[in-house]
Amino acid sequence: MDFTLPQDLVQYLNSLDTFIDHEITPLQASNDNERFFDHRREHARTDWDNNGLPRDDWEDLLAECRRRADKAGFWRFSLPKEYGGQGGGNLWMAVIREHLASKGLGLFNDLQNEHSVVGNFPDIVMLRGFGTEAQKREFIPGRLEGRYSFTFGLTEPNHGSDATSMETRAGRETRDGKPGWRIDGTKMWQSGMHRASHCIVFARTSGKAGDAKGISAFFVPKHTPGLKVESYEWTFNMPTDHATVSLTNVWVPETAVFGPVDGGLAVAQAFVHENRIRQAASSLGAAVFCIEESVKYARRRKPFGKELASNQAIQFPLVELATQAEMLRLLVRKTAWGMDRVPHYEIEKTLSDKVAMCNYWANRLCTESADRAIQVHGGVGYSRHKPFEHIYRHHRRYRITEGSEEIQMRKVAAYLFGYIGPRKERFSKL
Repeated sequence: MDFTLPQDLVQYLNSLDTFIDHEITPLQASNDNERFFDHRREHARTDWDNNGLPRDDWEDLLAECRRRADKAGFWRFSLPKEYGGQGGGNLWMAVIREHLASKGLGLFNDLQNEHSVVGNFPDIVMLRGFGTEAQKREFIPGRLEGRYSFTFGLTEPNHGSDATSMETRAGRETRDGKPGWRIDGTKMWQSGMHRASHCIVFARTSGKAGDAKGISAFFVPKHTPGLKVESYEWTFNMPTDHATVSLTNVWVPETAVFGPVDGGLAVAQAFVHENRIRQAASSLGAAVFCIEESVKYARRRKPFGKELASNQAIQFPLVELATQAEMLRLLVRKTAWGMDRVPHYEIEKTLSDKVAMCNYWANRLCTESADRAIQVHGGVGYSRHKPFEHIYRHHRRYRITEGSEEIQMRKVAAYLFGYIGPRKERFSKL
């Protein structure tokens, strides 16, 4: 059993670092762009007088970074070659994501808004798997060129983890001789709404609350009559782009249906495992950054004439975090490796519990590591002159939004006790 990273992956990481050093770091250092990353970051990024949305100059900088990464051949790495990518698999993406996050805050990989020089494209995964040929031809190139972007409309004010109980409804309706659908309801946490061209709206089209079958997805153009942004929700880490959106007598044509009618839940779940393992790797990387910065500070700091690191009260908590990080890295990479070796549809049956383990534990480990870094650094750790408060505030969200810890632990429990998964048949005979 060989745990050594493939040499071509190591070379890729080196080329990525070289690109960042030559292209992205100088961009960050120019025109006072450091204001987006130093102690001024939250204010510099947030337009407080415009619903707390991201400032244009901040998003323009992110776009320029992506443009350079795309030109250099890094941004589309995970996409298939037909879309300009390299078909990067889950193991490579996990290693890359951890590597970038372990470097700390920077324009090369700003996790607050899912920005990275190596992009993640869950919407394209959904389109490739469920879009019509016309939707693929229009939306995938348009998404990559920046002409289209999408919100993901599953969550509602009264329904989060219990998405199958959603109250948004869609029914067939013909208008002006054209067959289509009328949609009514409310969606919450529509991230990216301020710049979106479309909302991907999930609505119940048949069945009863709680049924997995009977939910359908629709592409709803942002400016469709009846679609209204009610508010942007201010969050622990600002700026926000998370909207609450109402749909009243919204009509879309039949061509707006995304995926099978009554089978939209499969669309929603299409990217879950890939997204979660990559998020786990990012949280692991951020945790490693917090741990390593704490270790270095504890060696440099000399209260009462001796290194802070010589105290077991400093050593032991960091030892526990470092141990967890080492073990988690092995599980993340083993799981990602396993995902690359089975068809996509088999992941839910065979590896979903391992993905859930990686994700909920990585996000918890990251927040615990950031909190410990604040404590080790003392007063300066609590200040915004260090990045730990930013890391904590951002990654705390993933313990809820990436599938809450409780939901993911329930998934692990179902596999562990054999209610679903590979152990089901054997455990049913106990």
